[in-house]
Amino acid sequence: MSQDMNIPKEQKACIFHKKGGPVAVETVPVVQPSELKPGEALVRVMYSGVCHTDLHAMLGDWPVPNKLPLIGGHEGAGYIVAMNDDQTDLKVGQNVGIKWIAHSCNKCEFCRQGYEPLCKSAQCSGYSVDGSFQQFAVSYTSQLTPIPDGLPLDDAAPILCAGVTVYKAIKESGVKAGEWLVIPGAGGGLGHLAVQYANSMGIRVIAIDTGSEKEQLVKKLGAEKWIDFKTEKDIVKAVQSAVPDGLGPHAAVVAAAGAAAYEQALEYLRPHGVCVAVGLPPDTDIKVPVFWTVFLSKRVVGSYVGNRQDAHEALALAAAGKVKTLYKTLPLGDLPKVYDDMHAGKLTGRIVLDMNK
Repeated sequence: MSQDMNIPKEQKACIFHKKGGPVAVETVPVVQPSELKPGEALVRVMYSGVCHTDLHAMLGDWPVPNKLPLIGGHEGAGYIVAMNDDQTDLKVGQNVGIKWIAHSCNKCEFCRQGYEPLCKSAQCSGYSVDGSFQQFAVSYTSQLTPIPDGLPLDDAAPILCAGVTVYKAIKESGVKAGEWLVIPGAGGGLGHLAVQYANSMGIRVIAIDTGSEKEQLVKKLGAEKWIDFKTEKDIVKAVQSAVPDGLGPHAAVVAAAGAAAYEQALEYLRPHGVCVAVGLPPDTDIKVPVFWTVFLSKRVVGSYVGNRQDAHEALALAAAGKVKTLYKTLPLGDLPKVYDDMHAGKLTGRIVLDMNK
């Protein structure tokens, strides 16, 4: 698709003005190049993935408040049309991704160690600053991610949150090639990417989900073992038995949004195993038996999102054909219905919005 470098005065954006919505497509002003602050770029958004976090922002049900009114979205893929930054290596016309972390100070202890998502000054796209559900988005050059040549923008969009989130989680697990990783929720938006990233690293995957369609999907994507949580009577025993030595897997990356998945993981993990928390079931606490956690040296690790390097690596694997997101493309105008379907639990798979339709 050829690049249009014209910058209009107005654009379409999906916006909500109060907690709980409604969400509507409106005509809003486009920030002009002369209005960009130092370190900012104007990105022509071509595609944007839709994440469950976008729903949380609209509902306002997280303990961290978001800005209002808000243009959501944090899986934006497009190209730079203007910049106010003479220090960056980015170029006007370059394909870039807008991800969850929009900005960090790059000076504090966390930023220096590559944990910029934990920076106290961190800004989040589609949460504390307007995001990618608009045709022209202002972004900070320090956190824009170059999209590799040859990777289509619509394929790249979901990698910028879903992909980098599970990729980072697998890295946090410390699982090595040849070891076993369990992925509860393996057939979902995050899980099906986790299966592929793990497979690309030589990690052996046990997939947990339900239904023959998801079973066929995860096996096609590289999972060696399948467990249906609705038909299996003893999940813990089934997972441990799936590993040849019977000791259980080395780690679990929990992409499912249910408390039971966490409690089961802490049971079926082998000694010194790692449970990586990714899925966010609301109002949920994990019950951890202190004696057995200490005695068997089991660990619980929270994994938020990846840093700038993780985003580069996650996109590089997608560009190499190792990872492919399964998604449905819809026009921006369908986003209010997508929110409704997501809230009602009717949404199947991931959605990528075409900002030109």
